[in-house]
Amino acid sequence: MQLYNTLSAEERAQLIDEAGQQRLTLSFYAYAKIEDPKKFRDDLFIAWNALDALGRIYVAHEGINAQMSVPAENFEAFRETLEAYEFMRGIRLNVAVEHDDHSFLKLTIKVRHKIVADGLNDETFDVTNKGVHLNAKAFNEILDDPNTIVVDFRNHYESEVGHFKGAITPDVETFRESLPIINEQLKDFKEDKNLVMYCTGGIRCEKASAYFKHQGFKNVFQLEGGIINYAKQIKEENLESKFIGKNFVFDHRLGERITDDIVSQCHQCGKPCDNHTNCANDGCHLLFIQCDECKATMENCCSTECLEITHLPLAEQVKLRRGKQVGNKVFRKGKSENLKFKHSGELSDIALAKTKETKDIRQKIKVKKTLLGKAEHYYVKAQVGLFIIENNELNVGDTILISGPTTGNQELILEKMFVNGKENSIAKVGDKVTFEVPFRVRLSDKLFKIIS
Repeated sequence: MQLYNTLSAEERAQLIDEAGQQRLTLSFYAYAKIEDPKKFRDDLFIAWNALDALGRIYVAHEGINAQMSVPAENFEAFRETLEAYEFMRGIRLNVAVEHDDHSFLKLTIKVRHKIVADGLNDETFDVTNKGVHLNAKAFNEILDDPNTIVVDFRNHYESEVGHFKGAITPDVETFRESLPIINEQLKDFKEDKNLVMYCTGGIRCEKASAYFKHQGFKNVFQLEGGIINYAKQIKEENLESKFIGKNFVFDHRLGERITDDIVSQCHQCGKPCDNHTNCANDGCHLLFIQCDECKATMENCCSTECLEITHLPLAEQVKLRRGKQVGNKVFRKGKSENLKFKHSGELSDIALAKTKETKDIRQKIKVKKTLLGKAEHYYVKAQVGLFIIENNELNVGDTILISGPTTGNQELILEKMFVNGKENSIAKVGDKVTFEVPFRVRLSDKLFKIIS
């Protein structure tokens, strides 16, 4: 009985590309009493693995929190696996505004103490006494009420790239930090103001609304289904979007566009930009906003120090980061002093620029490709990449694709190459191949051949 992943992310990505089938990115949550989270986790893994469902899921005694990627053709079968549990019958599935077949590349289901780290003692208040749920139309209407205070219960790296106009955007890095801050900031408005809250998909507000009612707030409301559901409803009902910019998401995409407004800046040069990236130095991996020009110049790094480290031999890089805890920095807001253009807390509702074009990822053309091998080294000064051919055959004139989590997807036409140190037009399995590459190649990169 398989209860774990047997394929690497790269292998899974290749199978997804070869299948050429649309996948849907979605999220959902449910608070419920789960007696045996471990058994619940294992049962879900077996059912979802059979449907090629991927994602990041947390289960606990208090319920489930899931962000997933499901083949479109298996969507109804996936829904049936949820309907098998009474507390998930009729559950709302927040389907993403933009889809990316590679949003998740593994099925990871973890048993946790809580499905959201909120720092609250649930025994001290009634978690079922929640705020009033509002759909998009009602949410827009209450925002127009001068008696309303709207609060963003996401982290500041999320709100910086997009938020509701006029919202309070706490300068915090975790959800648990925002609760006491907002409680103190709004303590004088408990009786007479409408406390309206929102988050990405609704799960944080589900607990927060109950907490604030317990704290004495009389008029508590929350956006049903969060920003994801709001974006869907305003499109379907042709409503005005009072959300401006981009919705940050916790998967490979790091964001989905709601409006064509750019409200944030590149943290390195100050140009209008709302694209997040993780520093390419694995000993840092800081999350920050970086424009295409700075990405090219700094090679996906947050500082010259990190850039220099990425140019060191791999063994030296490993030695430098030995013993460091960097996993918790993956979604940490850029706080480095090297990042000159960073903003937190109260943010502007005025767009700095407009996107040139809003791309619909669902309409992208599928590229057929076959895996050739992997990157072995990159000679920075010569701009030459070294690859080992593990599958198939490579020929001069082939259109190739170099792909990786930091490099992205880069296509080239192979005009010249050296095979095992000598110029040649054909490379076969086992050969070491070098050729010019006008961008940095990393050891995690894969080499593919585009099939016409």
